Amino acid sequence: MDIIDESKAIIQPLNSEWYNGVAKIDMLRLDLLHPVISGNKWYKLKHNIRYAISSGFNTILTFGGGYSNHLVATAAATNVFNVRSIGIVRGNYELITPTLQKCVALGMQLLFVSKDDYSRKEETNLLRDLGLRFDDLFIIPEGGANEQGRVGAKEIADLIPSSYTHICVSGGTGTTLIGLRNGLPVSQQILGFIPMKGGKYLDEYISKHLPLEKNTNKQLFDEWHFGGFGKWNDRLIEFMNDFYQVNSIPLDIVYTGKMMYGLKELLKNGFFSEQDTILCVHTGGLQGNASISNKLCYIS
Repeated sequence: MDIIDESKAIIQPLNSEWYNGVAKIDMLRLDLLHPVISGNKWYKLKHNIRYAISSGFNTILTFGGGYSNHLVATAAATNVFNVRSIGIVRGNYELITPTLQKCVALGMQLLFVSKDDYSRKEETNLLRDLGLRFDDLFIIPEGGANEQGRVGAKEIADLIPSSYTHICVSGGTGTTLIGLRNGLPVSQQILGFIPMKGGKYLDEYISKHLPLEKNTNKQLFDEWHFGGFGKWNDRLIEFMNDFYQVNSIPLDIVYTGKMMYGLKELLKNGFFSEQDTILCVHTGGLQGNASISNKLCYIS
């Protein structure tokens, strides 16, 4: 039932002018898997959807904000398999975002809730109420943050050679970082770039889902959030355009753009040694750039 050709994910070297004191920097292009169900979103969804279909559920419900890559990827995947989808959206919008417009076009029913109600999305009473409201309902947590999602994210490690000393990945729920840490040798350092204020709180959640022997050799950074989750400024846009001009790789504004900006700062500040080899995981989500398409040189 796979709808994605995972062989499309390639490792692309960055231009040598980016190395700045390390042996090499490459990028794992998970964004090439699919225009919408791209990057780590596919890996976090595929086992969830397989389980839902094989168990006879006819509706999949999940959660996200107005620019959620997870919501639109879920809408696209369920559309292919002719499964009903419902998205619980944080906040209310006078005009829905391009991401939410895409969800609707793909057949997802959207239910808007207040930020306070959304914060209760993991509470038993809310989940029970949703189960009573919709028949045959399978609930996927925000960002695919459950066991099926972690199992899928672990499969990304199969694409990563053991020769790299450092693996860089951005994350919102920590699910992909958990999967990578569980799937990679502990000798490989994982650097997690969290694109929201105070994002290092995720370290506690991540540690809970790692066995003791794997809960090591990882570090989180939350300094380069540019004002908060989904926020940006002209400095970030300029960086993303410059990066594309040098490397011919488009970055997304929510996750990978901020990760690569942070990596550039670490390189400039001498964080790495000359022998280090770095692999950056492009987690997709390029659809999120639609709201700033007039500012990016790689969107016509």
